[in-house]
Amino acid sequence: MRALPRVLVADDDPINIAIITKALRGECEIVSVSSGAQALERVAKGDIDLILLDIVMPELDGLEVCTRLKNNPATSRVPVIFVTGLDERTEETRGFSVGGVDYITKPIHPAVVSARVRTHLELKRTRDLLEQLASIDPLTGVANRRRFDTALEEEWRRASRNGRWLSLAIADVDHFKRLNDRHGHLTGDYCLKAIALSLAQSTRRAGDLLARYGGEEFGLILPNIDPPMMVGVIRSALQGVSSAATERILPRGETVTISIGAVSLVPFRDRAATDALAAADALLYEAKSGGRDRSVHLDMTTGRKTVIARPAAFCPETLAAP
Repeated sequence: MRALPRVLVADDDPINIAIITKALRGECEIVSVSSGAQALERVAKGDIDLILLDIVMPELDGLEVCTRLKNNPATSRVPVIFVTGLDERTEETRGFSVGGVDYITKPIHPAVVSARVRTHLELKRTRDLLEQLASIDPLTGVANRRRFDTALEEEWRRASRNGRWLSLAIADVDHFKRLNDRHGHLTGDYCLKAIALSLAQSTRRAGDLLARYGGEEFGLILPNIDPPMMVGVIRSALQGVSSAATERILPRGETVTISIGAVSLVPFRDRAATDALAAADALLYEAKSGGRDRSVHLDMTTGRKTVIARPAAFCPETLAAP
């Protein structure tokens, strides 16, 4: 995690860049560019927290740069403060209309730059925190259904565009109602937390996502995971969840298991993400009806179906036992 927020200064005047850099020294990490095209390219890397953007620049002016940034979902949330000369104040209304959050006028006053940048960085931090809280399941600490749905659409488009594999899974805790009835809801909550922690071990790469999909259901999104790799992920998840949810939570001799429905495919533009999700859901119920404590995986490109069961050697008495 970066110690200081990263601010992009886009200005074709090196003197202005030097003044702003000095004004924000110790408060921000400064990245500078001298053209609108360079600004768009740099922001696209995804690590800029705020932009100070000169309105008058060669080729692409600041207003056009801001318009393009705001029209791109990947960069639309980055706040833009325009830097303008006094005789350009007539452009303020247009600047706000294309998505700017503030103006700094030339000649540049360091104290004003520092105060306004500090204010908008704090606003961004607050907004980001609220958005994060709105996307987190409060019990387990993993993503919630809202975040899952958004991430699925994003990863689906990316995989479709790049022609890459995408794997999805829905995991459901077996006999969860029986667990709650026998041991109480507090124990059930502890088990859900332990299961989430265990499943998180399968979603540690950038782009992976684990979410609480429903009451006792979890959803996994795994970009760039092909069918053989997904089978390995599932096998580890089945064993890991049983161990994690049992240890120090349930009485000796009892265990909690999960069932998983999973699919792997290379998305096409004429296929919807909801179709793959519906297939995973159907496979989950196939795993349930096949005896639970297992997964059914479908390679949607070939139609090959694989059943993965947790090794019998690791199966003590389950909650389903008489």
